[in-house]
Amino acid sequence: MFVHHLLSPDAQGEFLTKPETFAAEQLAIQEEIQEGIILRASNGVYTVQNLSDNSSPASIYRCSLRGNLLKEFQYSSSESLPRRVVEAKRPVKSDSAAVGDRVSFLSSDNGTGTIVDVHPRATRFARSGFRGRDQTIISNLDQLVIVFSCADPRPDLWKIDRWLVSAESFGLEPLIVANKRDLVDSSVYLNYFDEYIKIGYRVIPASALTLEGLDELNKALKNRISAFTGPSGVGKSSLLNCIDPGLNLATADIGSVTHKGRHTTTARQLISLKNGGWVADTPGLRQLNLHPMDRNEIADCFLELRHAVEKGCRFPNCMHETEPECSIKQVFEQGLITERRFQSFLSLVREMQKQ
Repeated sequence: MFVHHLLSPDAQGEFLTKPETFAAEQLAIQEEIQEGIILRASNGVYTVQNLSDNSSPASIYRCSLRGNLLKEFQYSSSESLPRRVVEAKRPVKSDSAAVGDRVSFLSSDNGTGTIVDVHPRATRFARSGFRGRDQTIISNLDQLVIVFSCADPRPDLWKIDRWLVSAESFGLEPLIVANKRDLVDSSVYLNYFDEYIKIGYRVIPASALTLEGLDELNKALKNRISAFTGPSGVGKSSLLNCIDPGLNLATADIGSVTHKGRHTTTARQLISLKNGGWVADTPGLRQLNLHPMDRNEIADCFLELRHAVEKGCRFPNCMHETEPECSIKQVFEQGLITERRFQSFLSLVREMQKQ
């Protein structure tokens, strides 16, 4: 809710606005509030699509956040005096509004507007940012599409584990896309990604060059809100251009010296697809910082260890390394998780302990 001051006293203390006029003007203001979705966020400017009229460019507004969304207010606690603001400070969270958020906003005739309320998020994909603050990358997702390439740059399986843990921790359905499948033979592809297939994750081998896997990927995106994420240079934008050629997203070649990806997507944006879905193309992340989790929460994000977490260990503070009767370690000893994945789990646990 927001307060709009329409009543002001004149020199004699009489109110200039009559009660019936005040009520009519308040109703008009309420009717001006529109519901929208944030399509793009960059440097404090939010591109908002009016959800009641999404068929024309005129329904898109460049909005800023209202002041109460930028700061946290502390109010006086006196019961005898009127409630008033005694301190205003920046909020602890750094993601007051994010791409994918449903919002209420006031629009102007010149195509600008002000976001006055951000609705609660059903889901979100975030990373830990400055001083441990969470930064929401995309909100209200159905699935997280984790894109890595089979070569150029070659896939980092430890990073794939990190992305999967992040997706599981936020309750998002992960979909792994192994792009640039045309650059390697079957044995190399399976050497990288067969581990995830056996665990139970859905993996789509794809190629923007040969169009392999594009039909399957298009079906996976249909009528869903998805986010494409992964390192720079793996071909996220190229895949989206193949699925919907009208998007014309910028792409770039891999560096010939470093063989690392270059950033071509510079801002998070939510894009409407012809198949009825929405997809967020996000800037490549060289490192995905996980939000704080304890060792059992991390284990719960490894599908092979989830049952062991439910079973529990002998000691409630078990470190899952040398302690006896450790249910997590038993999974490894029984061969139900590969040594690489188990070491990946322990690496994330140690990383969290240092935070």
